[in-house]
Amino acid sequence: MAKHLVLVAGNIGAGKTSLTERIGSRLGWWTGYESVADNPYLPDFYSDMRAWSFHLQIFFLGHRADQYLEAARDARSAILDRSIYEDAHIFARALHHMGNLAERDYLAYRNLFNLVVNGLPRPDLLIYLKAPVHVLMDRIRRRARNMETGITTEYLGLLDSFYDEWLNAFDMCPVLTIRTDDLDFVHQTGHLETVVQRIQDKLAGREVVDLTKS
Repeated sequence: MAKHLVLVAGNIGAGKTSLTERIGSRLGWWTGYESVADNPYLPDFYSDMRAWSFHLQIFFLGHRADQYLEAARDARSAILDRSIYEDAHIFARALHHMGNLAERDYLAYRNLFNLVVNGLPRPDLLIYLKAPVHVLMDRIRRRARNMETGITTEYLGLLDSFYDEWLNAFDMCPVLTIRTDDLDFVHQTGHLETVVQRIQDKLAGREVVDLTKS
């Protein structure tokens, strides 16, 4: 079988980690996850975003680049929980927009980001998980992570608008959009199998209808 690199993108609470875990287990793929519990900058960042935004973005850039290279070295196909591209086009942009990342630091980060990503393997598929902001907020409240207590509907809405802009111009690989508010791939085996089939069809170049609703 051909080796593939698949990325899972989406707003906070969209279900990226859950899907990555289950696709990796179901298909026997190498899995890579976002560094949260072992991230040395997150506690400082959440206590003073303006002081630590640049440091955090540099850490994530190195962490994700290393993941991409490790995935490339593994003989298996790989699926990654969040893409390196979101760091720049969504989160660094949001920090800059809100005044927590100075113009000088933002430009320096974007220059380094461009240099790094130009040396990384191109993905074969990007899975975009999407859900309404009120659903994301409910999920964030229910999982009750201390570091997420300051997340607001306004912030999620800003990120959502940046995702729309980014994906409208994204042409690096095919995109499979999945609405997760009515899709339970954690508890419903049939839902997971539907997602797996869509992924396999998309990677094979077959015409695929996104899992969305009107």
